[in-house]
Amino acid sequence: MKVEQFRDPYLGIPWGELGARVLTTGNQVRVTLGYPARGRVKALATELAAFLGVAQIDLDVQFMAPAGRGFGNVKHVVAVASGKGGVGKSTTAVNLALALDVEGAKVGILDADIYGPSQGMMLGVAQGRRPELKDEKFFVPIKAHGIQSISMSYLVTESTPMVWRGPMVSGALQQLLSQTLWDELDYLIVDMPPGTGDIQLTLSQKVPVSGVVIVTTPQDIALLDARKGVEMFRKVDIPVLGVVENMSVYHCPSCGHKSHLFGSGGGKKVAEEFDVVLLGELPLAIEIREQADGGTPSVAADPEGEVAATYRDIARHLAARLWALEADAPQITMDDN
Repeated sequence: MKVEQFRDPYLGIPWGELGARVLTTGNQVRVTLGYPARGRVKALATELAAFLGVAQIDLDVQFMAPAGRGFGNVKHVVAVASGKGGVGKSTTAVNLALALDVEGAKVGILDADIYGPSQGMMLGVAQGRRPELKDEKFFVPIKAHGIQSISMSYLVTESTPMVWRGPMVSGALQQLLSQTLWDELDYLIVDMPPGTGDIQLTLSQKVPVSGVVIVTTPQDIALLDARKGVEMFRKVDIPVLGVVENMSVYHCPSCGHKSHLFGSGGGKKVAEEFDVVLLGELPLAIEIREQADGGTPSVAADPEGEVAATYRDIARHLAARLWALEADAPQITMDDN
């Protein structure tokens, strides 16, 4: 058996068919994957050794993002969306961005929730800090916890209500998109506002989005709106990379009892209904909320912890889905829209 025949654990497709670069010298293997996988090297080495029928493999995993359909210095735009508010979408978005960074990718996050921007607080950016301007026109992203970021919260005060009509909101998003000087990015995570309105349409029309991740909770009403979100993005030809079920289960810290407070299996049900994957399930845990509210999200607070491990696995999974998608996708750029 050859290394190229090894089936990727997230995709079930041989690495050779995905275009992975493989270099083998004895029991030393170097493979370049299309998704960052720093946290899974040991497991991959064990799985690959078992596949090849050898005792041990010295595995070196490199990462190179697929060419992508992004714009400027951005290879891939990945939207994180939900059909309704209150499902933990923004917390999920920032932790996935941080997870991709920890796994070895160059990452930025754009807070597209113009009415209720929250990424500044979640990233611990001091209130009142403003992005630098270049040529009196372009925003320089603010770096926090290793990733680049831009948000309307950097341009207004927390007490400023955004009393704007739809066209003004869409214009603000276009300004953030077109006037931000991103450094080289493998992934730009876009934290979308809830719903299926102006911002979603503006993003789909103005930016070549590589894919979207839908966040939901197991509640029936959340699942109803998640279905609407999947349908909306499919109508505008944005691939759905998968579903993340948030607040899936509560683990009692005192007795260890598990409770499905909002129901169970809902995310899997939606994923199966629309023939997409369930990327992962996140627990209902107070530390996730406290760490995000405190400006140090879970992946930054404890990169090797259990919660961070779940976020990192979901991040690898969504990036792997994108790799498989881009292997056959036509290459388009901003100029083509």
